[in-house]
Amino acid sequence: MRYATIAMLLALLFTPLALADETAKRLESSPRHHEWVDLKTADGRTVKCWVVYPEVSEKATAVLVIHENRGLNDWARSAADQVAEAGYIAIAPDMLSGTGPDGGGTSSFASEDAARTGIYQLKQDNVTANLDAAYKYAKQLDAANGKVAVSGFCWGGGQSFAYATKNPELAAAFVFYGTAPKDEAALESIKCPVYGFYGGNDFRITGQVPDVAEKMKELGKKYEPAIYEDAGHGFMRAGEAEDASKANRAGHDQAWQRWKKLLSGL
Repeated sequence: MRYATIAMLLALLFTPLALADETAKRLESSPRHHEWVDLKTADGRTVKCWVVYPEVSEKATAVLVIHENRGLNDWARSAADQVAEAGYIAIAPDMLSGTGPDGGGTSSFASEDAARTGIYQLKQDNVTANLDAAYKYAKQLDAANGKVAVSGFCWGGGQSFAYATKNPELAAAFVFYGTAPKDEAALESIKCPVYGFYGGNDFRITGQVPDVAEKMKELGKKYEPAIYEDAGHGFMRAGEAEDASKANRAGHDQAWQRWKKLLSGL
């Protein structure tokens, strides 16, 4: 029994490390053009963004990709790369820009726990200003067709929903297991369709979906949530692991297919 327990603990320890290593390798081997850009916000700060271009023969829709509460780590950058692989310009702002040790961003934090603490100390106005800067940049890109959507995972999913209440020019908002704005009155200002992606075994988040759907319907807003059976919170990340549960892997694959189909219709 003792050896079985040790083996289980080792598996729990090395699985995230293996996924991180695989994610880093995928980024390094990507054939797409990646670059870092520094953008000035309206309030005078600088937000660093990871930008990935698709290999296409025409102008493309831009997608803002908002990271989880772990910051703009390799997985978040890999998610942006996969958006570009699907044919879209991905712009992933580091919301921790300028807030870390010595004024650094995500990479300056000592651990993911430290980055998570930093995330929850961010001011909402600064988050919105960061997204406004990324949106403005996307609209001015020569390679872009003028359409800009927003997407996010976990904490970023909630921020994606929130940004839809702030920017009436968005083409769409994609919310991956993120909460809706607590201020229901803010929902009235949403002009774009909102598409939700939720895990069936993530009641903390998914349990709110029926009420949100009812409110959005009352307001005449387009909100289309999809719930992936037995998938847990963070299934888009967890579903990529070699030892991913069947439900997380299925949720990951089905959500990607749905997302790509929705993007193609913008």
